[in-house]
Amino acid sequence: MSNLVSLDDCDRLTVREVHDLYRRYVNSSQVSLMTSFGFGRELVDHAEGAYLVLHDGRRILDLTGGVGVLNHGHNHPRILAARQRFAEQRRMEVHKTYFSPYLAALGHNLAQLLPGDLSMSFLPNSGAEAVEGAVKLAYKYHGGRRQKILRADCGFHGKLLGSGGLTGQPQFAFPTIPGIVPFTYGDLESVEAAVSAHPDDVYALIVEPFSASTIQWCDEEFLRGVRELCNRHDIVLIFDEIYTGWGKTGSLFYFMRYPGLVPDVLTTSKSFGGGKSSISAFVARQPIFRKAYDNLTDALLQSTSTTYYGMGEECVTALEAINIVVEDDYPGRARELERVLEPALHRLAKEFPDAVGRVAGAGALWGVHIDGGPKILDLVARIAPAGMARDPRFKAKLVTCAVINALYQDHQIFTYYTLNGLNPLILGPSLVTEPADVQRATDALGEVLSHGLTRLVTRFVAQKVGSSLW
Repeated sequence: MSNLVSLDDCDRLTVREVHDLYRRYVNSSQVSLMTSFGFGRELVDHAEGAYLVLHDGRRILDLTGGVGVLNHGHNHPRILAARQRFAEQRRMEVHKTYFSPYLAALGHNLAQLLPGDLSMSFLPNSGAEAVEGAVKLAYKYHGGRRQKILRADCGFHGKLLGSGGLTGQPQFAFPTIPGIVPFTYGDLESVEAAVSAHPDDVYALIVEPFSASTIQWCDEEFLRGVRELCNRHDIVLIFDEIYTGWGKTGSLFYFMRYPGLVPDVLTTSKSFGGGKSSISAFVARQPIFRKAYDNLTDALLQSTSTTYYGMGEECVTALEAINIVVEDDYPGRARELERVLEPALHRLAKEFPDAVGRVAGAGALWGVHIDGGPKILDLVARIAPAGMARDPRFKAKLVTCAVINALYQDHQIFTYYTLNGLNPLILGPSLVTEPADVQRATDALGEVLSHGLTRLVTRFVAQKVGSSLW
């Protein structure tokens, strides 16, 4: 057993040693893919707020927001203190047959903050589990008599067998839940046609009010129309706000900008855990929950039956995370960042029309579609390894990564592109980020784009792709 790695050993590992361990014990292709696109070549020593500090001491402005996880930034002091207090007092972490005061309080707080009678909460570990729990609840609500569920053509709901089938983007055809029927995102007529094609057989409709993977959103007319349609046909309406919840888009949840609009089930995760806990929730309206599970026979069919239910430290973390969101007005902070991001990014689109296509977003979540790739990309696509060359989005990913690389190398600003959907460059700062830092980032993006895409891609291929991919 002398070959086991200790915590102290981890702190001394070099990036090359970490890559080697990934190759041998995690996924060799993951190392090749991520490093080929310029990611994963350095190690972070520590992180605080909106900044990463690398092993060589460089401070990197992190505008990824942890891909939706870090609304509170890295290592928020109040969240660290709450977790430390829980550990020091040796509170009971988990036991399914003891009631948890933390879980009870968390359910109460969710009910207080959400509209209507969204008040019955269930707390799995991940966003994908929350989605599957919500779908399971909807199916049980109808007693298994209905067999169809509607999902959007561009939706992203997770990577498990069930949630992966509900994800409307190209992927390997794993087996999944039966009866999935697609509709066109944001198109009410498409939803109406799908319902009409399966009269009295649709048990649920799941949709992201704001699609974080494609940076588009449903307008008020669509969302209210879907709500009315689901009411008319007794279809359980599920809003997936796993990415966009807790203030990210300028309201507590995106759908809450429309007064009186209430789904039957809401899913949340990511920043719900304050950047420290993997915890999620699906919150149901009382009539939906009571018909499905509120009886002695079925009371343990939903997620309270997991052996990890009542996980104390995760609930404590989420409790503190929610209180910070409310007390520090994270929706207001997102709107403050929007006042910097929106005009700056639209100005760049006008200044660099050959490089920037669509710019869109809300609050502190914005996407910049890098278009007009240079002719070198056609050459790159021809000589790339077969696996990458078959990716229809390869060229878009490469040119976007070239911009991301220049922001990182020349300006110490960390951005990313969405791995799913249309792959826009994302500026999604944590909600603790200062507006001045966001302004600095948009100025840096303008400076990067001024070099021209051909030069940026040539440099990127030489530095990153050329050294490891060919």
